[in-house]
Order: sequence, then structure tokens, then C-alpha cells
Amino acid sequence: MHYIRFDAYPMDDIGISYPTKKPTMNNKNQFLLLATLFETSLVLLAQWLGELFEIDPVAHFSFDQQGLLLGLACTPPLYLLLRIYYNHPAIKALRQRFVEPLGEIFQAMNVLERFYMGCLAGATEEIFFRGMLQPFFEQDWGLLGGLLFSNMVFALIHWITPLYGILAGLCGLYLGWSMDMTGERMLLIPIVIHSLYDFLAFNLLARRPPPTTTPETDPHEL
Repeated sequence: MHYIRFDAYPMDDIGISYPTKKPTMNNKNQFLLLATLFETSLVLLAQWLGELFEIDPVAHFSFDQQGLLLGLACTPPLYLLLRIYYNHPAIKALRQRFVEPLGEIFQAMNVLERFYMGCLAGATEEIFFRGMLQPFFEQDWGLLGGLLFSNMVFALIHWITPLYGILAGLCGLYLGWSMDMTGERMLLIPIVIHSLYDFLAFNLLARRPPPTTTPETDPHEL
């Protein structure tokens, strides 16, 4: 998912983002609209590039039970890693600066809207990166080259910071591998993984942090 930043969430002096305004319905609707336009443009780009290089981005897509179940089964390991390292200092600093400012936008969404966002990002990005770019690089570099080079592009697109780009690239390798895990290419598998993972991550971001309380001062200590 490519995050869109809004001026309503400025950086403070120490470089960490804190929302300064409550999200309005307009902010949420604007975010949904812009995300829809951006993500669907990836499908149009994939289609155009596919015609140019004679690659069908959805040639290996079919909605079947095996692909759905494998996608569901392969999502928990990725999400488990997110939860394990969610509060790691390096991840926490990255999250506070670039990701959590969007938390209030996701809080303003209902569950169906967050599910829509997850499916939108999962389907469109996988059609572009796994359906179009991976086969494109495979033409000259083989299966391994296609996997590596397509995910180098995936990492660069997500290069908010070096750490975020590297993590995105590793996730992309996992998604690219999952597409061929059965020996028969199945685009549905990474689409399901990406969609469900994003949905779970958006729900995690939408959780309100516990309120901070100031300890009471004992008057006898004054």
C-alpha cells in the first residue's frame, strides 16, 4: 500500500508526526478517492505495458478454492512478523513518523471500508508487480531474475525510508514466491495474502492508543 500524506498531519520539531486535527468525513472520503484513483491506475499501466510487451497481466489469475485457501494460509506468517517487530525501536520510529499519522484516517473508516482498501491495494499492486513486472523480467533473466528485479522495483516504489523499502522488498519476495509455490503459477495467492495482510495492518493502525495519564502528586511530598 502506498501511503498518501495530508497537510492536516504536520511534522513537529523532533521529526515525529502527531495528528493535530480530528479526521473529518471529507478527509476520509478524499483519502478513499485518491487511493482508488492511484491503485486503479496501476492496473491501467499494467494493461498498457502488457499490450506493449505482449504480456497478459491476469493470464494466471483464476478465482478457485485452492488459490484462496493457500493465500489465507500464507498470510499469518507475514502478519505474525509484523506483530513481533511492531514495537521494535527502529520499526516504532518509522511507524510514528510515516504511518501512524494515517491511523486516524483509518479510525474514521468502518470495517468494510478498511477491507475495501486492503483488497484494492492487494489486487491492483499484485496485478502490476506479480502479473506484469515479474513475467517481464523473466523474459531475459529467468524465474529468479524476474523474482529479484520485480521486487527491487517494488522496494523502490515503497522507499519512504531505506528500512521501509527493504522490508517491502522482502515482503515482495515472499509474495512473488507464493505465486509459484505449487509449481503452477497462481496470481490469486499473492493477491489474497497482500489484501488480507493490508486489511489486518489497517485495523491495527486504527486501534486507538491507550490514554496517557499523569500521575497524581501527593500533597505531602510538596
